[in-house]
Amino acid sequence: MTIVIIEDEVKTAKALGQLILSIRPDAQILSYIQSIDGAVNYLLENDQPDLIFMDIQLADGLCFEIFKNVEVLSPVIFCTAFDDYAIEAFKSNGIDYVLKPFSRESIAQAIKKAGELKNFFQRNKKAMPDFEYLLTRTGENTGKSSFLVFKNNKYQTVLTENIAFFYIKNETPTIMTFDKVEYQITQSLDEVHKLLSQTQFFRTNRQYLVNFSAIREAEHYFSRKLIIKLTIPTEEKLLVGKDKATAFLSWLENR
Repeated sequence: MTIVIIEDEVKTAKALGQLILSIRPDAQILSYIQSIDGAVNYLLENDQPDLIFMDIQLADGLCFEIFKNVEVLSPVIFCTAFDDYAIEAFKSNGIDYVLKPFSRESIAQAIKKAGELKNFFQRNKKAMPDFEYLLTRTGENTGKSSFLVFKNNKYQTVLTENIAFFYIKNETPTIMTFDKVEYQITQSLDEVHKLLSQTQFFRTNRQYLVNFSAIREAEHYFSRKLIIKLTIPTEEKLLVGKDKATAFLSWLENR
């Protein structure tokens, strides 16, 4: 089994490598990589390994940028001190999600899972597993089911299924429900996006996160943009830029 470790902390990477070799003495650690750019260059210039251990928060950004710049065909075991990125990890060739500090048991279980799933990971796209299906089986794609809000001096919960969209109003992240009730929240839209089901909500632009159930129609707009019309009126035109238009239409079609 050939392995690449992508981890920006050298001591952590070496300790992980030693732990892997103690579990699988026949494994070969091909490279230790510390950055997004280094990972992209390595994967472009070399045969991809049987397995990748990848830290999520690297020195130069989140590891998911790697997948935007190179086709990663290897199964990936994500390693992190936080559990905020589970959904995105499983959508990026992730077969397991190991929290730091590592234990021999957690790494051994992750390697065992990689062996059990190796038939899914062939060297072409057609043989790649359906990660949406895997997410459904594991329950990871359901997203956050409710949000705690504070209004009129009272705390209450708002079910996510009742939220038409999240948006920035007067520089404040705000919930708009299907009943046209607004609630201010403390999380940024970036943070909220990570908590939501990626099949149910789409980040149309920097200002809006939209529930599929709230979308009435989409039309072509100037400069290859799309204009989205919701069942709940928005204060301004809801536009999807040309860089996201194709992904948005694919999301609409493939839910």
